[in-house]
Amino acid sequence: MISRNIVSVSVVSQGASVWVPDPEAVWVSAQLLQDYRPGDHHLYAILLFLNKEMEYPVLPPAGLPPLGNPDILEGENDLTALTFLHEPAVLHNLRVRFLDYSSIYTYCGIVLVALNPYEQLPIYGEEVIDAYSGQDMADMEPHIFSVAEEAYRTMIREEKNQSIIISGESGSGKTVSAKFTMRYFAVVGGASQQTSVEEKVLASNPIMEAIGNAKTTRNDNSSRFGKYIEIGFGRRGDIIGANMRTYLLEKSRVVFQAAQERNYHIFYQLCASRDLPELRTLKLGKNFHYTNQGQDVHISGTDDVVELQRTRNAFTILGVQPDQQMEIFRILAAILHLGNINIQASGRGGDRSYIDVNDRSLAIFAKLLGVEGAQMAQWLCHRRLAVGGEMLVKPITGQQANEARDALAKHVYEQLFTWTVQRLNSSLKAQREQPKSFTGVLDIYGFETFDRNSFEQFCINYANEKLQQQFNRHVFQLEQEEYLREELPWNRIEFSDNQPCIVLIEGQLGLLDLLDEECRMPKGSDENWARKLYDQHLNHSPHFRKPRMSNSAFIIVHFADMVQYECDGFLDKNRDTVFEEPINILRASQSELVAELFQKESAGGSLPNSSIANGSVRSGKRAHREHKLTVGFQFRQSLQLLMDTLNSTTPHYVRCIKSNDLKKPFLFDPKRAVQQLRACGVLETIRISAAGYPSRWTYEEFYTRYRVLLHGSLSKDDMRCSCQSALPDLIPDPEQYCFGKTKVFFRAGQVAVLEKLRGDRLHAAGVLIQSWVRGWLQHRHYQRLRWATFILQRYIRGTLARRLAWSLRYTRAALIIQKTYRMLAVRQLYLTIREATIKIQAFIRGTQARRIYRQMLTERAVVFLQARVRGWLARCSFRRVRAAVLLMQCCVRRRAARKELLRLRAEARSVEKYRELNKGMEVKLMQLQLRADQQVKASVFSWDVHNSVIPLLRLTMNHQQTVNQADASVRAELEEERRRYQSLLREFTRLEQRYDNLRDMSVFTTNEWTECFSVADVRAEGVLSLPPGLAARVLFLCVRQADCSGDQTRVKGLCSATVSAIKTTLKKHGNDLDVTAVWLKNAYLLKDFLHQHSPRQVTHLNDSVRALSDLCIQAYQQLLSISESRLQPIIVPAMLESETIPGLAGSSVKLSSGRKRAGSDPRPTASTEGATMSAVLRELSALHTALSRQDLPSALQEQAFHQLMYLLAASTLNSLLLRKDMCCWNRGLQIRYNVSLLEEWLRSRSLQTGGAVTALEPLIQAAQLLQMSKKTEADGQAMVQACNELSNQQVVKILSLYTPQSDLEERVTLNFIRIVQVRGRSEGQPPQLLMDVRRVFPVTFPYLPPPQASAAQLEIPESLKISFLRRV
Repeated sequence: MISRNIVSVSVVSQGASVWVPDPEAVWVSAQLLQDYRPGDHHLYAILLFLNKEMEYPVLPPAGLPPLGNPDILEGENDLTALTFLHEPAVLHNLRVRFLDYSSIYTYCGIVLVALNPYEQLPIYGEEVIDAYSGQDMADMEPHIFSVAEEAYRTMIREEKNQSIIISGESGSGKTVSAKFTMRYFAVVGGASQQTSVEEKVLASNPIMEAIGNAKTTRNDNSSRFGKYIEIGFGRRGDIIGANMRTYLLEKSRVVFQAAQERNYHIFYQLCASRDLPELRTLKLGKNFHYTNQGQDVHISGTDDVVELQRTRNAFTILGVQPDQQMEIFRILAAILHLGNINIQASGRGGDRSYIDVNDRSLAIFAKLLGVEGAQMAQWLCHRRLAVGGEMLVKPITGQQANEARDALAKHVYEQLFTWTVQRLNSSLKAQREQPKSFTGVLDIYGFETFDRNSFEQFCINYANEKLQQQFNRHVFQLEQEEYLREELPWNRIEFSDNQPCIVLIEGQLGLLDLLDEECRMPKGSDENWARKLYDQHLNHSPHFRKPRMSNSAFIIVHFADMVQYECDGFLDKNRDTVFEEPINILRASQSELVAELFQKESAGGSLPNSSIANGSVRSGKRAHREHKLTVGFQFRQSLQLLMDTLNSTTPHYVRCIKSNDLKKPFLFDPKRAVQQLRACGVLETIRISAAGYPSRWTYEEFYTRYRVLLHGSLSKDDMRCSCQSALPDLIPDPEQYCFGKTKVFFRAGQVAVLEKLRGDRLHAAGVLIQSWVRGWLQHRHYQRLRWATFILQRYIRGTLARRLAWSLRYTRAALIIQKTYRMLAVRQLYLTIREATIKIQAFIRGTQARRIYRQMLTERAVVFLQARVRGWLARCSFRRVRAAVLLMQCCVRRRAARKELLRLRAEARSVEKYRELNKGMEVKLMQLQLRADQQVKASVFSWDVHNSVIPLLRLTMNHQQTVNQADASVRAELEEERRRYQSLLREFTRLEQRYDNLRDMSVFTTNEWTECFSVADVRAEGVLSLPPGLAARVLFLCVRQADCSGDQTRVKGLCSATVSAIKTTLKKHGNDLDVTAVWLKNAYLLKDFLHQHSPRQVTHLNDSVRALSDLCIQAYQQLLSISESRLQPIIVPAMLESETIPGLAGSSVKLSSGRKRAGSDPRPTASTEGATMSAVLRELSALHTALSRQDLPSALQEQAFHQLMYLLAASTLNSLLLRKDMCCWNRGLQIRYNVSLLEEWLRSRSLQTGGAVTALEPLIQAAQLLQMSKKTEADGQAMVQACNELSNQQVVKILSLYTPQSDLEERVTLNFIRIVQVRGRSEGQPPQLLMDVRRVFPVTFPYLPPPQASAAQLEIPESLKISFLRRV
């Protein structure tokens, strides 16, 4: 428990926020209802969350309740920056950051506190690594990458070894933290191109997780061993090797698992993959005694088959051949079958045991390990004793045989684990050079206490005692160094040193010494050891106690808690004995790996480098002393080696905390959190810091914050003198503060006193200003009332006069209205009578007209009928006459036809006449048939066209809509395919660098053709002096001249050699913008020349055109890479940290930055004088000049600057999302100003149309977000609509990081953040928080037909020596 802060009584006043104990929430917030006066025994407060009054006793040793911190410090990313340092403030701050801000990392001085969210978070991608790389730890949001970056940069800068100590309970996330730390080192300190050490380092994780991790009730992937990985770095900061040391493997898990727990993962991976052809010989199944005791063999979300494949791939990466992998799997399968061997009791009272010769599991076990099954069965049930110089074989009971079998299984697994670690170390060992320095990652078990604690918990807690002592002394040393650096008078700060507890365990006649002594006794027992402990330490050591109700247990008062250990099993676990006879059988195994495992341990009990062999081999004869190393002795030695290593390095601490025991995402259990905070030393860090001067302000910060309290002449140039002269008047007690060289230090709670004084001063000033303003307002109000009275009187008098005038006007108007009304009434009566008369006349006249009309209709119908009848009679008479005439005509014509028929018959008898007629008829028939067919076709076509025009038009319109819809997706797929191709091309270029020695080969033997390659070998100065595209024209003339000779082989060879020569030149000038732009232009122009002339003259050049296209992409990417490498170091300093906006109020406006993280030393950074927007614009102008000088197309330039603008926006936005001190209104103004400079630069060069301005839109919206109002729901809706280019996660992150820089601003409330989060939620948005700074937009080269090239038109320098060219 941290001691309460001693604060001024004036701070404990009515309305102050305090913390009171609570049985469920540990601490709850309350508000005082009265001022505290010395002598009061009670304080009355109201619980905020229950709205209930309570009475708090003010009695020693509790005293006053812990005070709450100001709201502005809520969610602070460093616990030591809080005004009041105590347990409730720490717990509340962690809860707010975890639940409200979804931030799992928090600094506590030099310690990073990591809460396990039990959920996959998108904060570990490569874009996050890029954002933290090269950044100061004090500037960035807390993250495991920040600690890794601090260790890496400190190692490079100071050339001193580093250590990252990761500890915590099982299930708190230690393994994941260590994995991400190693991944960060692998990415930032990537090895050189000739090796892949970083890949091997990462590949060791799946292997160690498979053979060393298991499911427990607290964690699905719990590490059951401790490990310390030393990652070696070379002179250039790249990984060149690694080494791993392991500690205290939990061997008992191999043979026993508690309920709801599993054995090591590798066993279940093998059983799940038993159907693989190569694993069928292992005879695996589901019914193994060593894997089914926990009765919960499945882990949700984990596929053991896939995990085994990952493990095998990792073995392959580390150089373990497939046959050796199978040897490992055979040994693991043999352990499972060993557990299924059925040992049966026999004899009287079961004093004997035996194994059936036909036991299937025994046969499989013997076959897998290559041993004799009968011999193993014999020595599992018997033991050899030396009696009087003779060797006797004694049978053992069934229980003893089962114990011997389990001991053998544990020993085999331990030896395999040790061999695997040694094999990994040999693969990770540095090959090229010795590491210059290393960074160690310690993943070790945290403090453990269970209902029943045994030897394993004793060793774990002993290790944590040693680590806690090292941690306390390191924190104390840092405090001392801070004081000495500031030249403060040093007074020793007392801290709880746990050395007495460590002496109790490892000192002379301590617990371990007495345990080893009892293990050496022939008839030693746990009970005897317990009695020795009581006799030696009870009532002699304050850290040793005896339970009241037990004589076989003891209690140790550790730094974290009291733990009761049961003595039962301590001796057996410390001895860890396995008989020699089964070991001898394994040494004679036909398997090389099995024999190798047990041949190594015959050399003695020396401590290996990679891990500690915890077992000893016991034979019938008295074993040598080197075989009698106990587990406790070896663990103590390995722990001492670890402490020596840690003490020789600069440590960095990560404390992992379980948020809850239910493994539910983002559920915070305060009881469990407080228990772990006390156990891991976080509260001890705060207590040490609070014992001295926890609050530290630079003079500039103090002057800026409290200048309203400073009296007299205030000089900003000499802020230190101003502070020193004014502070004694504010805090009379000189013991409560101290002046350093660059900072002023305050005791705990004194900043709260200053804040209260500052608030009172501002309140008094506000009251005075309000009084003057209110007086001025009242006087102004009186003047307004006086003038208003005059105006009202004037208006009233005018109103009365107007009212009289209106009355006279109304009287005259009434007379006129009466006269007019009477006239209108008489006129209305007249008009009514007149209208009625006219209507009557109209009706009568209409009736008469209709009668006449009907009579006329009747007469007309009669006449029409008469005409029709007369016409019909006339037509009947005409038809009769016409029929008679036709009959007569027919008779006459029939007679004439008969005569003509007789004449034609006579003529038809002539053959020639017949043929002539026949031939004429055939021609006519063919003409008639052709004409008929054409008419039919024309009629059918017109009919079909008429019937199908409308459906065809409809189909065309539908098809056009479908094409328009698919066009967008096709374009997207095309862009993605182009991007993927160019990415593969970039990877190919990187791999191609490994084979530079193969690029000098030439495909020509003729000297005259090799002379043309001098174009690519000209010096950079000469190339830059040539006209743009001259080299491409010359090379094209060479190709065309070769084509005229008809030698296609030479044409292809010339093109290939040209590509190779240009690639060589690009690599030679890999950092020169101008030279790269020259050869980009030449490759681009040469490609267009070949593309233009290949269809007509030059054939079979598709491969050459494709190679030149790839070369253009390579040159373009190299050009961007050069610019990006120059821009990357200055992007964040220029875009974010640039602090001057010229032209405002006649002078520059200085933007204030947030306070740095307390407890960390400032990193000596390089000079950033050139890191301004001018430097950024200068680099962009250099690229634009290089591209413009070569007359490259504007479309290509727009694509290049689109890529660079995206890099600028992504890098700046990523840094903004991870830096709390940059999320303020002033910084938003600065960012918007900097972006406007970029936009103006783009417009001045006509580059704003290629997507470059669009790429800056996320950064523009982020700057607007910092400047928008953040209070009402309408503000949230407007914010969501305005920030459409930002994801919901990014908006919420910026709002949660928003920090007011003045009293005029307010923090963003959690309710407003929730409103924005709900309104901005979209299912289509990816969960990624940061932008991918490595994203590469695919480039397209527009085809521009080049002009015709000829040697006569070119001015070719004599230095090129290509006079052999002739006109083609």
